[in-house]
Parts: sequence; structure tokens; C-alpha cells
Amino acid sequence: MLFPPRQPKRDDPQRVVVTGVGVVTAHGAGYCRNLQAIFKGIPAFKAVRLFDVSRHRAKRAAVVDLMLLNPPRRLSTNHLSRIERASLLLLAAAGECINESGLDSFAEPIPIILGTTSGGMSLGENYYRTSVESPRARRNQASRVVHYQCQKQALDICDEFQIEGPITIIANACASGSNAIGHAFHQVRSGKTEIALTGGFDGVSELVFSGFDTLQALSTTECRPFDAKRDGLALGEGAAVFAIENLDHATKRGASIIGEIVGYGASTDAHHLTQPHPEGIAALKSMLEATEDAKVNVEEIGYINAHGTGTVLNDISETHAIQSWAGNHVQNLDVSSTKSSIGHTLGAAGAIEAAICIMALNEKMLPPTASCQNPDPAIRFQLLNHPKEKKTEYILSNSFGFGGANATLIFKKFNG
Repeated sequence: MLFPPRQPKRDDPQRVVVTGVGVVTAHGAGYCRNLQAIFKGIPAFKAVRLFDVSRHRAKRAAVVDLMLLNPPRRLSTNHLSRIERASLLLLAAAGECINESGLDSFAEPIPIILGTTSGGMSLGENYYRTSVESPRARRNQASRVVHYQCQKQALDICDEFQIEGPITIIANACASGSNAIGHAFHQVRSGKTEIALTGGFDGVSELVFSGFDTLQALSTTECRPFDAKRDGLALGEGAAVFAIENLDHATKRGASIIGEIVGYGASTDAHHLTQPHPEGIAALKSMLEATEDAKVNVEEIGYINAHGTGTVLNDISETHAIQSWAGNHVQNLDVSSTKSSIGHTLGAAGAIEAAICIMALNEKMLPPTASCQNPDPAIRFQLLNHPKEKKTEYILSNSFGFGGANATLIFKKFNG
């Protein structure tokens, strides 16, 4: 059984609210810490020490200091000895979310819906390395295989926080985190479940870093989304976890509500394995689906948190999509990419940026693309390179990935 028994069917869709969020980036763990750093546009990049990058073009990434995270409390010593960094990031974010939402003493099953691209990849790397270096050695190899399964990190959440419920993992390139939230949103809105934990996570791994470097997609200078002189993305890592539930359920249990999810769109263009469609056709479709789903007009969207990786092809494609979507409203539209501060966190990106959108709604402040000094002349929207005070009702977040995977979420300030 994938989900708990259906709730009594209602004629109208459920309102889906956010009652907790936990976030971890290279700035550290916690909503407040990330709010202060990201909204000031502080970069979190440092030299990579996790593995040898001496032969790589790029040398820097936004890497989390694991020593600053609260260690798991309930996991056994043996369990902790096998856990890897992506799971530690996820557990830290989940811990904050569960505590803030008041679910630490919740007795009902909670579905867990997560997105990732390479969570647990370091275990696969260790398995391969041991197989090559000591082909006759079998010690610990079996346990590495068991732990290198897509549901393992979600099971770590269940073990650490004593949660039971069905698990869904979505691996859809860099749109994974947004797709996971969107899927959870549909499950709650349709009445299939009253509550869910959802989000995304990813850790920096040698395989992924080397792969992007080989593609020459990594910046060798500074990640500058939408800048005329941009030369690539910068990798990061992190996690964000949300507690979402229908409004009636949240109200009955007296939960604090910090935002509302009102729209989700997804599309695939199948244009190229790694390159987006140059005119952003499928990205535009994703944005249109989300606004139609949310039943809002373009003019009601006060800010877009762009996918904005800093690669030439991605930024061109997204620029076309945003400007086609916005139409005559484009010159009044505020846009920024927070990857200039925390890097591209892959499967975690959509979830972390969703948390940033919740922050923007509640703090009445928009984050900057701090590194952009010379905006691409093709841009007609308002690209923010400084923090901006602004009260807005709706915010849109884009996530676009390899293979033409596109996802768009729309968040609303909760007004009761």
C-alpha cells in the first residue's frame, strides 16, 4: 500500500499549507542562519577538500561543514558508521522540520516523499574503489550495497525520528526536489493523505563533481547567473525538508502555518541529454501549468526564484521562458538566482529554493543574485543583484534539469 487509506472524498481540493521547514546549506544548518546569509548574498564557496581536485579545472564548491550539524541521537553506533554525508544533511534538515512543525510526538503514519540525484553516491564510490583496489576482499562490501539503495536515506529519517509511513523517492535530475514537493502537494490536495514530509537532498561527491568538470560546465572563476560573462555553475550540497498538510488537519492540531503551496507544473522537452531547449519551450510550459494550477495571473506573481545555474545555455533558455511567460508584465518582474550564494545543490536545489521562497514571503524581502555585475543584455526582467524589501502575495520557483526535466512551484503567503 503506497499511501494510507483515502480520507473521505470532498468535492473541493484541499488547501495545502506548510507547517515546518528545515534547511541545510554550506552556510550551515537552520532556517535563521540561512535566511541571514542568503538574503545578504554572502557566497559560501570554499576549496574542495573531500577528494583530490588537483587535475580538475574547477577547485571550489559550496560544501557543508558536517561538524556544525547536530549528530543523530537514536541511530546505533553501527548504523552511524555506515551513514554517509548526504544522509547526514538530510537528517539535520528533517530534525529542524519535525521539531518546528510539532511532529516529534506525532503518532500517525507520515508519507515521506524525497527528491535526489546522487544521494548516497559516496557509498557507491567506496564500493567501486574497494572492488578495484582489493578485488578479493569482501569485508563490508555487502553492507555498502544494502546502504546504497535509493530509499535508504528516507529510512534513516524513520529510524532517527521514530516515523512510520510509505516512502517515495523521485530522481529527476536537478528538478528532483521540486518534483518531490509537487508530488506531495498533489497527494495532500487530492485527499490521498492529510500530511507528508517532503523535500530534497544531495551531497557533493567525486563522481558528480568530476562529471560536471569533464563537461566543462563548472565555473573556473565565479558563479555568475545571468551575467553577460558567466562561465559555468558552481556545485553545492544541502537539504531541505517540509512538513505539508491540508489546512483542516493543520488547524485541528494547532500547528503554526508559515506558507501555502498553491501550484505545480512539470514538463519534459526531450531536446538533448544535457542541454535545455534554447527557446525554453518546455520550461515555459511548466510555468504556464503552475500558474493555471494555482489559478493566478502572471501579474500576481511578485518574484521568481530562477533556476539560474550560470551556464550559458541554461540562462538563455530560462530567460526566454520567463519573458515569454511574463509578457507585458516582464519589466515589473523581480527575478534572482540564489545559486550565486549556495551553489547548485542538484536534487536538493528545488527544495532549498522553496524554503527561500517561504522566507521571502514571511520576511517581505527578496534575495539577490549577488555575483551578477553585468546582466546579459537579453534580459528584460528586473534582475536583483541587491536584497530588496518587497511585500508579495505569490512567488514562483523554477527548477530545470538534464534530459529536459522541468518543474515549477508557486507559493502563497498564508492569510488564513
